Amino acid sequence: MTTPGAPAPDDGRPRVFIVDDHGLFRSGVRSELGDQVDVVGEADDVTPAITGIAECLPDVVLLDVHLPGGGGQDVVTATKAAHPQVRFLALSASDAPEDVIAVIRAGARGYVTKTISGAELVDAIRRVAAGDAVFSPRLAGFVLDAFAALAPAGAGRQTFDPELDQLTPREREVLRLIARGYTYKEIARELFISGKTVESHVSSVLRKLQLSTRHQLTRWAAERRLT
Repeated sequence: MTTPGAPAPDDGRPRVFIVDDHGLFRSGVRSELGDQVDVVGEADDVTPAITGIAECLPDVVLLDVHLPGGGGQDVVTATKAAHPQVRFLALSASDAPEDVIAVIRAGARGYVTKTISGAELVDAIRRVAAGDAVFSPRLAGFVLDAFAALAPAGAGRQTFDPELDQLTPREREVLRLIARGYTYKEIARELFISGKTVESHVSSVLRKLQLSTRHQLTRWAAERRLT
């Protein structure tokens, strides 16, 4: 195993960190990958994954979306804040839309299911390491649909985020502008509504999302990439 934090091998093999709570599956992945990549570490839960990734700084993290200590998106969010250069490829048995959208929204570069072959997985890792986005074919369609739903023109469409879906189209517009740093007066001018109406929408959003301050609201929106 490569020394934590060591630079990428001279042969150009991607440095990979595996996160999955099943040891037998991790062993199987390592076997399938063979010498096509350099596996630098592994973890079985959220906290050890965050720590191990920070120590190893791999090129790509293979990440299950369901872990004992939380969702795979928690690993992505925590790591991206400190090490934005690390790329994530979700590798999961789940093909549920909410699982896919959650980890992609957190910052993962792709999502493939565990039915993938060893050769296909190696190719996916290399592509993610190079900056591409990679999805199993049947997942790509609803990923595109879900993110299209975040655009202003589709503000009323389902986004696979129960918290966001409870907001009205106008509340989502106000939320995006708040996240971009607009003042209430600027939002009023942008949306052709009164300042009191803006305040009313903000109060409604805070209540629905169970938040108490504009700062919390801005952070909530930024975490979901609504800016």
